Amino acid sequence: MVDFSFTEEQDLFREAVKEWLSKNLTLEQVRENDTKHEIPRSLMEGLGDLGLLLLTLPEEDGGSDADWVTATIGAEELGYADISVATPVFYLVQASWGYVINRLASETVKEAYIRRASKGKGFIGIGVTEPGGGSDVAGFKTVIKPDGKGWVINGEKCYISGTAEAAEMNGGYFVSGYTDRAAGHRGMSAVFVPINQEGVEITKRFENMGRMAISTGGFKMTDVKVPKEYQLGETGRGFYYTMEGFDAARVLVSASCIGAAQRCLEIGMDYIKEREAFGQQLAKYQGIQFDLADMAAHHEAIKSLVYRTAWMLDQKYKHGTFSALEVSKYLGMCKYLAPHHALDTFRRVMYWLGAYGYTKECPLEMGVRGLMSYCIGAEGAQNIQKVIIARETLGRDWMK
Repeated sequence: MVDFSFTEEQDLFREAVKEWLSKNLTLEQVRENDTKHEIPRSLMEGLGDLGLLLLTLPEEDGGSDADWVTATIGAEELGYADISVATPVFYLVQASWGYVINRLASETVKEAYIRRASKGKGFIGIGVTEPGGGSDVAGFKTVIKPDGKGWVINGEKCYISGTAEAAEMNGGYFVSGYTDRAAGHRGMSAVFVPINQEGVEITKRFENMGRMAISTGGFKMTDVKVPKEYQLGETGRGFYYTMEGFDAARVLVSASCIGAAQRCLEIGMDYIKEREAFGQQLAKYQGIQFDLADMAAHHEAIKSLVYRTAWMLDQKYKHGTFSALEVSKYLGMCKYLAPHHALDTFRRVMYWLGAYGYTKECPLEMGVRGLMSYCIGAEGAQNIQKVIIARETLGRDWMK
């Protein structure tokens, strides 16, 4: 039997999140956050009180023990509310990478960092990309070595979300690097690195074109010492943990894009129903109707793919119904299609709006700037998604 309905609990969750965001994250507030380059602490803590932050974690660790479909609903509603996609980044990085970190972390790390983040009083994220690249994880230069009491880390990460927030709230990052370079990707391990640990230097805050309310920066690790209990999972499994984190993040990225695209369509439809040209509303012109029909059809198709993939992720974790590679194929499809669809929707709707669409009076320009980051590469470059899709469709024997 195929059932495309949400559960009653999921419908109630969506309703509660939508109602709270409609009051606490209006388009006016999004514009203010974008202009000031910050997510207010009150909003962070409000999201924590709502139970939205790190909701994929078990209740005893500060989460709601939510499944991935529910987490996807949260990402979609945040994308709808904050079309700049800055607040969705704050949410999804922690919901996805926080899940991986928490599953692998010691009680020490959970108590010191993770549970505070679930209340909006801390921040945990992913520190993977290096100055030499981001998609080629096995080509990273960061080194993690044992020193008897724990681990010593040397390396540099860049284009990392939330470095300023993490420093301000004493947070930290999932960091992968080599414990045995001769073993290739099987020689990578993962540790949790507090951003304020001795030897960690925030090297730069990048001036992005979009997602202005959340920081993007880099940090350098020079002989950074962390205790043994800050290791995440097993030695030599860091590459696989990194891939797992990317997978979880990609479905939430895609959902936030779907939410933003939906809000954009609604803004556009409200405009064309009111705006008149040559004696009738724009909405009555077949040229605009056909444009809308094209976007609406693509929107529903990609939205269905995103939720189907979130369901597959749940089945993988709960029952082992799907393999990691099967799910990765669909996650690659989501990440390839949803950001481009959302950006294209904003571009086309802005054409409807004419001169107004080119001003900052219109909120859509925030979406164009923010969504571009997902098209360029945040949580995986688009060509990497094509590699994943082709590899799992053709079969690995056909890959170089």
